Amino acid sequence: MSKELTDLEKKLQAAKAQFVSSAKKAKRDLDRQRKKLRTELQRATKRANRTREQLQKKAERLAKTTNAKTKRELKKQINSLEKTYAEAKSDAAQFRDDLKPVAQDLKSARDHLAHALKLDKAMANIKKELEKRGGKKSKKKVTKKKAAKKKTAAKKAPSKKKVAKKTVTKKKVARKKAAKKKTARRTTKKTAKKTASKKKAS
Repeated sequence: MSKELTDLEKKLQAAKAQFVSSAKKAKRDLDRQRKKLRTELQRATKRANRTREQLQKKAERLAKTTNAKTKRELKKQINSLEKTYAEAKSDAAQFRDDLKPVAQDLKSARDHLAHALKLDKAMANIKKELEKRGGKKSKKKVTKKKAAKKKTAAKKAPSKKKVAKKTVTKKKVARKKAAKKKTARRTTKKTAKKTASKKKAS
């Protein structure tokens, strides 16, 4: 069972790492693509604006001039500028259309990356919490074992009070014995004196 769980954890870690790396790569590629499209759009917009200004100037000159040859030249230039302006506007519109899905994909990639990083952080927190719980359990077991050892040691070893009581009782017994011996000696001495005095009287 533990081997299966270990294998599953390895697969989960590998999938998580792949998910994070894929999300980062997608975000990086889409960022690059968006920047490129934005620069192309800016160029096309600038080109269109520049061409429009040139068209306005040419149109003003055309309105003021009376020379037929100059008018023909200005009309040719205006026609070519109009084509350039139309192309620039079309390019800018195309770049805008291309930029929309890229921006949406980039937003999605950012969301995926944020989700992946949150998942990574959450898994790390869960792992820490499990390690803490395991440490607490082991500490509790150790404290319980220590408490059990202390109890058994306390049961085996007699308490100080009991030892003191035993010593006191032993001393009392010894004193009583000594007192009995003294009284016995005194009585024997008295009896000996009495028998000696009786003998002298007779």
